[in-house]
Amino acid sequence: MNLFYNKEGIGDTLIVKLEDIAIENRTFETKGDVVRIFDQKSNTTAGYNIFHASSKLKVEGNGSLELTEEMVEEVNHVLSESGFEGKLEVDLSPKFVVGYVQEKEKHPNADKLNICKVDVGTETLQIVCGAPNVDAGQKVVVAKVGAVMPSGMIIKDAELRGVPSSGMICSAKELALPNAPQEKGILVLEDKYEVGQPFQA
Repeated sequence: MNLFYNKEGIGDTLIVKLEDIAIENRTFETKGDVVRIFDQKSNTTAGYNIFHASSKLKVEGNGSLELTEEMVEEVNHVLSESGFEGKLEVDLSPKFVVGYVQEKEKHPNADKLNICKVDVGTETLQIVCGAPNVDAGQKVVVAKVGAVMPSGMIIKDAELRGVPSSGMICSAKELALPNAPQEKGILVLEDKYEVGQPFQA
């Protein structure tokens, strides 16, 4: 679940994004000030638009909003008051964490890609990475599935040239760190960082 709010850009509307669905199957259901966007074939909910949001919940910030338990409760309350059933379940664990590259092997179908096994503390992820400087034994910053990059891109499970990839090993530039080098390459962390700890720029 991702929340977006930009009062100057789109007005007093909170956008709740849950899933990607095909545009041709997209349909809408309106109850009061809330619109549910869903797939008419599978009934999968893609998200909600909550209009006049600032009168219904505490909305602070611009762009992608930080998810908190309090915010999720408030959104669920608004949905319930509007007559929508079901509660939104949200994973509030950190999405940017320190990872350790355990293994690196060449991608069988792409010269410039590598398949990495990365320990992120709670699990080991398979991540396809195109950075020229990635190597086994490094501590790196991993954007897990569900992370929202500073560019606005949402990290999703993907398949790159036929190989599944869950997450992204980040460069300093992708993390919008000050004085990030312009050349391609991931950010390699010092050894003092603990595997699995949240990474804050």
